[in-house]
Amino acid sequence: MKQALLSPELIGGLGRLDLIARLVVEGFLMGLHKSPYHGFSAEFAEYRQYIPGEPVNHIDWRLYAKTDRHYLKVFAEETNLRATILVDCSASMSYRSDPALPEKRTYAIWLAAALSYLLLRQNDAVGLVTFDEKPLQKVPARSVRRQLFQVLKVLDDLPRGSGTRLGPVLHEVAERIPRRGLVILLSDMMDAPDAVLDGLKHFRHRGHEVLAFQILDPREIDLDFRGEVEFEALEEPGRRVRLEPAHMGADYRRNFDGWRNDLRRECRRRLIDMVEMRTDAAFAPALAAYLQKRRRMS
Repeated sequence: MKQALLSPELIGGLGRLDLIARLVVEGFLMGLHKSPYHGFSAEFAEYRQYIPGEPVNHIDWRLYAKTDRHYLKVFAEETNLRATILVDCSASMSYRSDPALPEKRTYAIWLAAALSYLLLRQNDAVGLVTFDEKPLQKVPARSVRRQLFQVLKVLDDLPRGSGTRLGPVLHEVAERIPRRGLVILLSDMMDAPDAVLDGLKHFRHRGHEVLAFQILDPREIDLDFRGEVEFEALEEPGRRVRLEPAHMGADYRRNFDGWRNDLRRECRRRLIDMVEMRTDAAFAPALAAYLQKRRRMS
């Protein structure tokens, strides 16, 4: 049931982006195994598990009595992460194979809203950059309460962009972020692999940690269509082709898997965390990936 609360099908019926962000995050936190978040005072930013050898000053002994585990209170002044979320709204992000599923663009908006809510809930700073062939809108990173409203307002009005020049955009944004922090990319990454990787590498060169979510429609992965299908190039309006996916499915999947695996391998080599997210999948793995990344940065 907890996973169902995070499903795109249910989320899509809520309408308001602030409700979506809250439901996704609160449902995720409630579903964490042995979670110390639920039902405790908000005077501190969060709990984290005690590591032997650390000072015991901030161990929560009441929580220890209940769980037989040592947890430390992490106060607001300890949580000073600055994160910038990059949302791709290029034309390819408007794709969806099934009316019951969200567009990749919509999925990215929902995930960006949830991540922003989670960051600010932990007293971290969050900023936003939207882009297609060039950067479009920017919300500088802040940790004030009103920041969620500013971020959600931009996401609510996210335009439908044109073509993709992901590599050059990443280089440009990397030069504009003034302080080191965490960069979170939400994109289908459908551009020349070398250009994408060079752009991501630019963030690492400037001292940022990078967490990249590759958002894909399930049919982009398996090409599981029945009969003859007409495909249209979203970034080249008017260009269409009709074909029988069953006749080319094996070759397509081999090439597509090769492209995905190459991206993942090169990201690992460059110490970039890359997580694939399908638009028919729940959001929990993305939020868990963020928390794991944040824990390693602490």
